[in-house]
Amino acid sequence: MQGFDPQMLMMMMGRIQSLINNGEGPVNWALARDVARTVSAAQPDPTPTAGESAPIEDAVRLAEHWLDEVTALPAGTTGALAWSRADWIEKTLPVWKQLVEPVADRMTEAMTGLLPEAAAGARAPITGILRQMGGSLFGHQVGTALAQLATEVLGSSDIGLPLGPDGKAVLLPTNVAAFSAGLEIPATEVRLYLAMREAAYHRLFAHVPWLKAHVLGAVEAYARGITVDQSRIEELMRNAQSPEGLADLQSVFQEGITFTAPDTAQQRAALARLETILALTEGWVDAVVDAAAVPNLPHSSALRETLRRRRASGGPAEQTFSALVGLEMRPRRLRDAARLWASLGDARGIDGRDDVWAHPDLLPTAQDLDDPDGFVHRDEIDLSALNDLLTEPEGEKKDGKGSGDGVDDEDE
Repeated sequence: MQGFDPQMLMMMMGRIQSLINNGEGPVNWALARDVARTVSAAQPDPTPTAGESAPIEDAVRLAEHWLDEVTALPAGTTGALAWSRADWIEKTLPVWKQLVEPVADRMTEAMTGLLPEAAAGARAPITGILRQMGGSLFGHQVGTALAQLATEVLGSSDIGLPLGPDGKAVLLPTNVAAFSAGLEIPATEVRLYLAMREAAYHRLFAHVPWLKAHVLGAVEAYARGITVDQSRIEELMRNAQSPEGLADLQSVFQEGITFTAPDTAQQRAALARLETILALTEGWVDAVVDAAAVPNLPHSSALRETLRRRRASGGPAEQTFSALVGLEMRPRRLRDAARLWASLGDARGIDGRDDVWAHPDLLPTAQDLDDPDGFVHRDEIDLSALNDLLTEPEGEKKDGKGSGDGVDDEDE
């Protein structure tokens, strides 16, 4: 930064501090919660009644019965819950913390890295204020994104991640009713279809013990190499001395910090791993639910296509990951993954399809999604290699890492 004036920078930091709340860590979660609750409260958010909870419980029980016929993975739910939007915000925050904080750390590092050498004497207090500012910037951004999600999500697993409590299928009656209102399909059938999707996600995350850590690890690996739009931060720090600059700072709180596209081989590989594991997870759910729904729900094909289009048009997952993690999922990957799982079931049977989840090294890669038929008709899995993987020391198995995490080793 040219023409640096330490005294002016300290004055700027004082102005910035007047805008931010106290908070520790890379994200001001108290601010995030407050923003999310305030924004989502702009629309009616009634507490679910017993009359709304009972049909959800019945739908999940029937969904589990149908899923038993099409997957080798046992039921993963022990009950069902009806949530308000406020419930969803409060009860999914623990997982959002794991997902978002690695990215927030990178943003804070980018901000403190812009301090000029001339500020060496004041680096400690300035760095502290910048970290606090970064926590509030990200807290506001996270809160705004969660509020938007809370008005759109239909359950706890819409974005392909285990956001809710273990063993509890969740649907949001208010959002499900709004979703159903635009369809010429009985509400009972819509609820059953959504209950099957929720229950299928629970089966996967409950009985593939390495999967949750694997997904979160993929997010963290991507976050380590993420690049923040530093020109925006430089402009902010350069202009914040003036009243106009202070207004600009307030706009940053509203708009959030943007990210640049991955520009290294390592970052592209991390992005491919993350996109692939998310696509494989949702693709499996899509394929399994379709197999269970077709014999039982007259409008299953229409519901499947509606949900696919909802995602492809920039639904909750794409918007939230773009805002919070700096990436956009490619919807075509979801269709590729669903086709791969369906073909695996046809070629190897239900058990053979679901055995692929036994270890991350057995999963299809990003290249396999480009050629699903090639993966399906590849020579049978080397059972001795599978046995070696399944008998790894427990400590190695829990880290959820393997060469089959979305890209081939040679791509890294």
